[in-house]
Amino acid sequence: MLLGAYSWGIISDNYGRRGRWMVALSAFWTAGTIFEASLAWVVMTRLNWRWLLAFSSVPSFALLLFYGLAPESPRYLCAKARTVDAHRILEKMAFVNQTKLPPGILVSDKAIKENEESNLLRDTHMLSMTRKITDKLKSGFSSFFMLFSRKLIRTTLLLWVLFFANVFSYYGAVLLTSKLSSGDNKCGSKVLHADKSKDNSLYVDVFIASLAELPGLILSAIIVDKIGRKLSMVLMFVSACIFLLPLVFHQSAVVTTVLLFGVRMCVTGTITVATIYAPEIYPTSARTTGFGVASSLGKVGGMVCPLVAVGLVTSCHLRLAVILFEVVFVLAIASSLLFPFETMGRELKDTVDAIES
Repeated sequence: MLLGAYSWGIISDNYGRRGRWMVALSAFWTAGTIFEASLAWVVMTRLNWRWLLAFSSVPSFALLLFYGLAPESPRYLCAKARTVDAHRILEKMAFVNQTKLPPGILVSDKAIKENEESNLLRDTHMLSMTRKITDKLKSGFSSFFMLFSRKLIRTTLLLWVLFFANVFSYYGAVLLTSKLSSGDNKCGSKVLHADKSKDNSLYVDVFIASLAELPGLILSAIIVDKIGRKLSMVLMFVSACIFLLPLVFHQSAVVTTVLLFGVRMCVTGTITVATIYAPEIYPTSARTTGFGVASSLGKVGGMVCPLVAVGLVTSCHLRLAVILFEVVFVLAIASSLLFPFETMGRELKDTVDAIES
């Protein structure tokens, strides 16, 4: 039998709960955010930023110890004609989920193609190492250029807009929370909390704002497999617009914190759903490349945001900053609505040709 979507769906027994499980995995991002805010609260009020950086790096070293335990994707292995390795991982997944694999054998389209080619090249010399390296490089570039094929270019460009808007607005909510809820609202101030590096209030505000991600995760987990990925993102982006809009006018510190709490909750939910939707909308042959490039564009939004969010607020242009974020939200809503199809409950595709028009 062909591998199809079984390697993804076996984790949750059926396609209907795939989104919920991916939200559960995203909870570790939120856990790390809250942990870092707690760590800053403890360390920065007693030591300095160097100690905070040192303690923050410990989980990264721990990750190296567990990296080797992470299994490879069976879909990827099957696409690379490594069906024996793919079957071994599927057996482990079935054992953990207390179920059985369906009858049949895994057949890789690549293996069939290679067998046909090997018959033609039986009497020829083996490919040189240089030729093999060249073929691998071509394969990598072909995956990238595949993103701009006729069937994928619309998806690729819309994902770039979505991820840029998501990360831009996420860090905007983070920076605006720490800036506006701390009481340091003097126009023209070029230093954020310069005289409060030992004050608990700043880190308490950041910690409380980090807790906003928990209801965002819960909300996305509830709706992602009920109303779909696209509608979930639209709903949460619209809610973020509603929470942010009152900040066009001056609000008290408490109201500002509550509103930004709501913005961060909704944006966390949209990021979570976007990281589920992006791998699902691409075929296996372009999935990691497409998702990786879109994530990179999101990081660009994260780099641009501090210059805009902090620069405009410290220059007494809070209203302009809010309007800018509203425009970004509108672009994200438009991109979510224009995606070619919904992936909720759908089988994952392996090739570009399998993508529906």
